[in-house]
Amino acid sequence: MNNTTKYLIQASNLHKSFGDTHAVNDLTLEIEKGEVYGLVGSDGAGKTTSMRLLVGAMLPDEGTITVDDFSLDKHGEEIRARIGYLSQRFSLYEELTVLENIRFFAEVRGLSADEWFPRSMDILKFVGLAEFSERRAGQLSGGMKQKLGLASALVHRPDILLLDEPTTGVDPVTRQDFWQLIIRLVSDEDLTVLISTPYMDEAARCTRLGFMRDGRLLKSGTPAELRAILDGTILEMRGGSLRDLRTLAAMDADVRDVHSFGGSLHLQIKGGMMEDVIKRLPAQIQERSGETVKLSAIPPTLEDVFTSLTSEEIQND
Repeated sequence: MNNTTKYLIQASNLHKSFGDTHAVNDLTLEIEKGEVYGLVGSDGAGKTTSMRLLVGAMLPDEGTITVDDFSLDKHGEEIRARIGYLSQRFSLYEELTVLENIRFFAEVRGLSADEWFPRSMDILKFVGLAEFSERRAGQLSGGMKQKLGLASALVHRPDILLLDEPTTGVDPVTRQDFWQLIIRLVSDEDLTVLISTPYMDEAARCTRLGFMRDGRLLKSGTPAELRAILDGTILEMRGGSLRDLRTLAAMDADVRDVHSFGGSLHLQIKGGMMEDVIKRLPAQIQERSGETVKLSAIPPTLEDVFTSLTSEEIQND
């Protein structure tokens, strides 16, 4: 990013507390037009509260939010008219049909019948629900309900789409389908998307992303930029009991961190010490436990980066 970039969405030094809980703590975001920006973190990281602040559903205790250089606190209605928002717990009217649900959200947005009906049919076709337009929402699967939520958020032709963990609780195939829709939307409808997710495979699909923990933005950048932080520092260990191997690996002075990754362990190694650790650690582990292990250098994953940043944050608290 260069200093001449004009950001579509800018949030500066946002704070939001609920009693003694600091849900958002000095959050600054800069999102360009046409990109898919991901807020990534586990439950309690502050993603949902950040989304609600950005859509104007709640006011920050401190900080400012602008869209196209217009302040959200002074131009809230105009800005909200440009935003489609799919909340984490999207509320469907289960006794209404798919089309009736979309009609409700369209009319709330002020669309006339001449506007909402053709747009609704186009959007239902786009998300794959056209043949279910007369089905009651309560009879939809979880993935279909999420697609209906997306259709409802799109009916008024927004140019900004905020999606709060839209694929949580749905199966992997539906998650894949949902992301294909997002990618097509950015291209076909010239949308800017801000999406929150706890999933690292989804984070890898974003143009840029920001890792969050305890209401703080730990680091932001493209997936490639973030993975580059740990270039040349990650080893994969396989073999034996992972619990025992994790304890033994963590005893090495040049191992900064160890965490499980599927059926293996990922070791973060101090800079410049990779070859030394590869040479000595398997022999040390075999001597102490009798376990035979295999160590190999691998490219860092986003999960490696997030784990490293989180560990540093905990150590600095």
